[in-house]
Amino acid sequence: MSGLQSIRVHPVPVGLGEIRTGRDGETLVCYGLGSCVGVGLVDPVARVGAMAHVVLPDSSLSRGAPVEGKFADTAVPALVAQLLRMGAQRARLIAKIAGGARVIHLPGESHLDIGARNVEAVKEALRRAGIPLAAEDTGGSYGRTVLFYTGTGQMVVSTVGRGERIL
Repeated sequence: MSGLQSIRVHPVPVGLGEIRTGRDGETLVCYGLGSCVGVGLVDPVARVGAMAHVVLPDSSLSRGAPVEGKFADTAVPALVAQLLRMGAQRARLIAKIAGGARVIHLPGESHLDIGARNVEAVKEALRRAGIPLAAEDTGGSYGRTVLFYTGTGQMVVSTVGRGERIL
């Protein structure tokens, strides 16, 4: 654990479609990301961060009022807004993402690759918001669990049989 922070005590779960925020010393976690994408934003100077568990790429897929954290196009602006309320400055925000696996494999059915669509939609939402993407661990055909340290923006991606990767 040489490169890992030692704050892994009681991480706060970020469930499907949820957004959670935290200050320095708090850890957020998305368990079992398959096609979903964990999006972490941090202001390393204000030492505040937030994470969304994005399920789908576009809120136009919603029936009724969209849940902000569920869709890439609504989650990123909501993350930014919450961090600005906590004292972050937009110019200092950076993003890290993980997930977006292809969990359904049907020949000739690339439109079913929700993971790839989620990743692209998150990247587009970050571009629109002017937030640089500092690191990612996306794609593949395997699930991930993601720890996000809100004070520093360090993201630890754990994968069964593949170990941990620090972003």
